[in-house]
Amino acid sequence: MTAPSDGMIVVVTGMSGAGRSTALRALDDLSFYTIDNLPVPLFDRVVDLVGAVLPARRVALGMDVRVREFLDGATGALEALRGRGFSVSVYFLDTADDVLVRRYSESRRPHPLSGLFPAEDLLRLIQREREALGPLRALADRVVDTSRLTVHELRRLLLDSFSGAAGTTLRMTTRFVSFGFKYGVPVDADTVFDARFLPNPHFVPELRPRSGKDPDVSGYVLNTAEGGSFRDAIAAYLEPLLPLYAREGKVVLTVAVGCTGGRHRSVALAEALGARFRDRCPGDVVVAHRDIDRGG
Repeated sequence: MTAPSDGMIVVVTGMSGAGRSTALRALDDLSFYTIDNLPVPLFDRVVDLVGAVLPARRVALGMDVRVREFLDGATGALEALRGRGFSVSVYFLDTADDVLVRRYSESRRPHPLSGLFPAEDLLRLIQREREALGPLRALADRVVDTSRLTVHELRRLLLDSFSGAAGTTLRMTTRFVSFGFKYGVPVDADTVFDARFLPNPHFVPELRPRSGKDPDVSGYVLNTAEGGSFRDAIAAYLEPLLPLYAREGKVVLTVAVGCTGGRHRSVALAEALGARFRDRCPGDVVVAHRDIDRGG
């Protein structure tokens, strides 16, 4: 069977504690189907199953020293996938021994080989792992030393390497969410703006039953000096920041706008901001109203 032209396999391996989980999460955000510690005999079957349910075969495989079958048959398995037409990349994440010792000490997690060699200290376990992974390191298309990288920098490296490859694209979604402070601030909010100082349609009898999506209510809130200025100030604050969040690899940015009940002022502002940024954001824009139907 021949793989489609966008078939891509990325193998992420290397020293335990060097950042494999971070790398796999970054690839998952790029729509790779990610699997950790998959034995070699299942490679072909999993690749075919992914291709049967997804438009493109993009698989990221995480492997560590515990999968001995992988270490023994790595060369043949990867060459077989290349023979089927797949683009295969092997990323080996390496880290200095003293950094790994510190990371394990800080995380208080056992080394993967500690169960096999319970009498040996951490440094010797790291050395054993390095020896076992030597042949796989020699196969790597790229060796990345993560000793001085933060998790964010490693994530950015993976996104830069694979965003756009074989149709993979990471697009940030910016969510403008209205809410009522009396029901609590949204737990997923990245930034919060308080609109409770604006004129309140709740106290206008003909406007009270309507929501901030109504043109009359929206006009009452925004067609004032303070309403228009507040909308413009939020937009001016966000406009230079959104590309920076996207560049950092953020998947969803939630901008929350609150008023007392979440029905009038915050809704009008969220709608106005969504409309303003729909053609300016480096990605998708979503507008949501958490408390619009809760009575105001």
